[in-house]
Amino acid sequence: MMSNSNGDQPAKSSGTAAVLTSDKAGASLSHGERWSGRASDYYNIPLIHKAHWSWEVILYFFLGGLAGGSYLVSTIASLFGSDEDADLIRAGRYISFGCILISPILLIKDLGRPERFHHMLRVLKFRSAMSLGTWGLTTFGLFCGLTTAYQVAMDGLLNWFPLLSRLMRALPVKLIETIGSFFGLFVASYTGVLLSSTAVPLWARARHILGPLFLTSGLSTALASLSFILSLGGRSNAKTLEKVERAEMVVMTTELGLISTLPTVLGPFAEPLFKGKTAVFFGAGTIGSGLLIPLLTRLGWKLTRKPTPRALNIGASLLVLVGGLILRYVWIVAGRASADDAQATHRYNAMESLRGH
Repeated sequence: MMSNSNGDQPAKSSGTAAVLTSDKAGASLSHGERWSGRASDYYNIPLIHKAHWSWEVILYFFLGGLAGGSYLVSTIASLFGSDEDADLIRAGRYISFGCILISPILLIKDLGRPERFHHMLRVLKFRSAMSLGTWGLTTFGLFCGLTTAYQVAMDGLLNWFPLLSRLMRALPVKLIETIGSFFGLFVASYTGVLLSSTAVPLWARARHILGPLFLTSGLSTALASLSFILSLGGRSNAKTLEKVERAEMVVMTTELGLISTLPTVLGPFAEPLFKGKTAVFFGAGTIGSGLLIPLLTRLGWKLTRKPTPRALNIGASLLVLVGGLILRYVWIVAGRASADDAQATHRYNAMESLRGH
C-alpha cells in the first residue's frame, strides 16, 4: 500500500499490507499502523485502468436498451392487446430487429478485430458479465430475427417466395416472443450490470441501481420511439397511442425515482456524476429535458382530458430519446473520472474491506 507523508512523493508502507480507512491524516491501517497524508496515485499513474470506450460503445448501450425495450412492449401488446394494436406490434418488432442488428457491428468495431467477438462465443462464463452479455446479445438476436421474419411474412413481403412465406407464417410467434422477452430484458439491463462489475468506484457503488436504471431507460426510450412512429400515423392509432403514453408516464416516473436515489446510494462517490460539465449534461439533458419535461407535458394534457397534439407528442418523444442517449454518455464519462480519482479508489476499497469483516 502506498502512503504520502509529505503530500508530494508517494512511498510504499513498510512490509505489511495496509487497508486505508480514511483520506485524512492519521488514518488507521491494519496491523496497528498509522498512515499520514492523503490517498495518492502511483507517480501520476491511476490505480485502476479507466474505460477508453468511444462513441460506438455509448451507441451500443443505447441501442441495446432500445431493442430490448421495444421487443418487450411489442410482445406485451401481442399477447394481451387487441387488433387495433397491430401497428404498435409491427413497429416494435422492426425497431428491435434493426437495433439488435446494428449493436454487434458497433461492438465489433470497438473491439478492433472481428475475431474477438467470435472468441467470446467459444466459452460461456457465468461469472463474466462480458461473456454473458455476448451470449445474451446473440441469443436475443436469434429471437428477434425469427419474430421479424414472421412479421415480414405477415406483411406480405415474402409473397415472391410462397414456400418461405408459409414457413414463416407457421412459426409459433407467441411462444418465440415470450421466451425472447426474457433475453430482451437481459439485453436492456446487462450493460448497467457490466459497468457495475468493474473496479471503478462510481460504477461499483451503483451496482444495485445501474441494472434497473438502464432497463427503465431502455423501456422509456422504446415507448418514446413507438409513440413517435404512431404519431406519424395519424388518428387511426389514437387508442393505441393513449396506452403507450400511459405506459410512458409510469416508466419515466420509475426512472426518475431510481435517479433520485443516486446521491444517497453513491455518497462520496457521486461527485463525477453531479459536478462539472457531466452534471450539466445529466441534469439538463437526461433529468430535465429527457424526463421531467416530457412527463409533465403528458401529465398536463391528461389532466385536460384532451389528446396530446401530434407535434407535441413527437417533440416529447424525441426529447426522451436524446435523454436516454445522454444517460449512457454521462455514466461512461463519469466512470472515467472516477477511475482517475485515487482517493475514491482507496476509499471504496476500504469500505468494501470493512464490509467484508
